[in-house]
Amino acid sequence: MNKKFAAVLTTAAIVFVFAGLACSRRKDARSSDSELTVSREAPSGGGRGLGRGAGQGAGRGLGRDWDSTTSLRLTEKEMKAIDLETVAVSYQPMSSFLRAMGKVLASPFRKAIVSYPFPARIARIHVRPGDWVKTGQELVTLQSEAVGEAKSEYFKALADFELAKSSFEREKRLFDRGAGAGKNLQAAEAGRKVAEASLNAAEKKLHVLGFTEAQVKTTAETHEINATITLFAPLPGKIVDNNMALGTMVDQSTEILTILDPSVLCVDADIYERDIAAVRKGQEVDVTVPAYPDLVFKGRVQYIGDILKEETRTVTLRTEVKNEGYRLKPGMFASLTILLDRQARALTVPQAAVLDDRDRKIVFLSRDGEFFPRVIVTGPKMDGFLTILSGLADGDRVVTNGNFQLKSKLYDEILKGSHVH
Repeated sequence: MNKKFAAVLTTAAIVFVFAGLACSRRKDARSSDSELTVSREAPSGGGRGLGRGAGQGAGRGLGRDWDSTTSLRLTEKEMKAIDLETVAVSYQPMSSFLRAMGKVLASPFRKAIVSYPFPARIARIHVRPGDWVKTGQELVTLQSEAVGEAKSEYFKALADFELAKSSFEREKRLFDRGAGAGKNLQAAEAGRKVAEASLNAAEKKLHVLGFTEAQVKTTAETHEINATITLFAPLPGKIVDNNMALGTMVDQSTEILTILDPSVLCVDADIYERDIAAVRKGQEVDVTVPAYPDLVFKGRVQYIGDILKEETRTVTLRTEVKNEGYRLKPGMFASLTILLDRQARALTVPQAAVLDDRDRKIVFLSRDGEFFPRVIVTGPKMDGFLTILSGLADGDRVVTNGNFQLKSKLYDEILKGSHVH
């Protein structure tokens, strides 16, 4: 029994040794197949930027074990294939900034709510939601008893005025020829003035009901007594709300239509009491929204509130923003970067040089034909450049074109070296 057990142990040991040799050979074969090498030697100059070990442990469990000493070398063929380009890290003048959260709103000077102050019924709708209208364009035609009564009063006042005017002119001609009495002329003149005042009052009532000068003139010429009135666009813009249907009854509390000019919108934000002294009217503002994270909408500070909110210790700051492509919508949340007047110099790199690597930002540093991945911390963006808070030094050269291929090669080689199949 002991002899059989010893034989089994001997056989297992032999199999284990051969398996270890085979694994070793596979490892050597995989290392020799790669044209791209991963160096663990410290770069010349001590590897400026982050200290040794920065980036170590990233993606543990996936074999992502590069650090600040890791470097890549490309063959001449690979260099030509990816059309690699580099640029020097440098200091540039950058404006100080203040960040705030806000909300997109319609400009109060570019929005109109069309309503009617008297009870009426919608007889005709001339526009639909989404239509663009010009100032003075027909919107909706209403039927109102008040309109019919006002027109009747206007026609009666107009007829009375014409009669009184004719009587005055006749008495004046008689008086001028000596055939008329002065008291008759005075009575005719008084009657004309009373009739003129009544006509003016009737005309003003039509204006209160919504009639324009042109509509009143047309009414006087046609003498048509109908109870309809047409409402016109008070400003140019887009119909953004129209919930009315033919036959719907409206009154002074009903919003019939809403017109909005979306070419310029407002963004309201709250800034803290300590920052009030740094902002002023006219300062440039960059606005971004979650719907278009890569787009920056330009605006300027239009208004700074005069009342401090005691609960939050903030004041309202309003920015007018040009709505390029009409992408911004009232109601959107927005992030504001207010560019202050204080100028400063900041270390910058082109935005194209910075890559996302999971939860961090990296660049590839070019030095003596080698490329070193570097973890960096970035600040605000301006005109295609990102400020560097840490990770690089003035004069370092970073890859701006071909860095995606370098990142792919880096992790491909690390995975090969970690026996990931």
